[in-house]
Amino acid sequence: MNGEPVLTEEQPTGAAAAAQPEHQEPSSPLVRIRSLLPGLARAEQRVAKVVLDNPGAVSRNSITEVAEAAGTSETTVTRFCKAIGVGGYPELRIALAADTARSEARSDRDLGGDIGPDDDLRQIVGKVSFADVHAVEETAQQLDVATLQRVVNLVAAADRVDVYGVGASAFVAADLQQKLHRIGRISFSWSDTHIMLTSAAVLKAGDVAFGISHTGATLDTVETLRVAREHGATTVALTNFPRSPISEVADLVLTTAARETTFRSGAMASRIAQLTVIDCLFIGVAQQHMAASMRALDETREAVGSHRLGVRADGRRRTRENDK
Repeated sequence: MNGEPVLTEEQPTGAAAAAQPEHQEPSSPLVRIRSLLPGLARAEQRVAKVVLDNPGAVSRNSITEVAEAAGTSETTVTRFCKAIGVGGYPELRIALAADTARSEARSDRDLGGDIGPDDDLRQIVGKVSFADVHAVEETAQQLDVATLQRVVNLVAAADRVDVYGVGASAFVAADLQQKLHRIGRISFSWSDTHIMLTSAAVLKAGDVAFGISHTGATLDTVETLRVAREHGATTVALTNFPRSPISEVADLVLTTAARETTFRSGAMASRIAQLTVIDCLFIGVAQQHMAASMRALDETREAVGSHRLGVRADGRRRTRENDK
């Protein structure tokens, strides 16, 4: 029950909330490259690796030098630029230079490296916290708020919301379900494949099926969204890779920007980024039912209050004097 975002009456809703992204920093080109990497052609993936390995150097190199480093042609480099939504190589160099400058101004570059076998615990703490902060920042920068608003509207109006995820994503699914349930929205979370498919088969128009998969290629979740869509439900996916298989069965796709390093598989990094999106979604839904949400949060908080050590059922701190 603790650790969730706090709702207040003063928080912006609707169009006001949608206007917020104007103040966000531009999304990093590296975030987009990482998210699109699995869907690129093999030669384009080699170009992507050259860029990701040393973006600062690429921002200073010619297209010929990049092509040679990737073992491909200048035409492929140009095709790669278009595949990631950049007009051409000059635009890519400018974007990389700006991103490198922002990174150098914000943080110690040593913390951005991978965790090595000889790192001491202090270095590990620094690198893990650095990576987690960047997962949240980069997810926020690239998140399509217009799409998020559409998902908020759908979930807020849904008769029922079923959330699906397996492995680490199951914990995130349970978190969304618990948040929605606390404000009185009918919601269920499932992680067993057979139960997921059974759930999807009884959904209908007006319901929302929400699938969570870091890779976007988890067969259980992809198949479940497909079944839910066939039965009329609106399908939503939360994934790190917008061109992954789950996007083919989702009506709306929300994306994260978690990067994986040694010892930090998707089971770790993705969860931080996914929970960031879930918190934003929850707040948006709660705002559309503000009075009911605040009342439900108060009532559920009161219901469990007596189960905390040192707290009475009425929420007052338990002392010898006031327990008489």
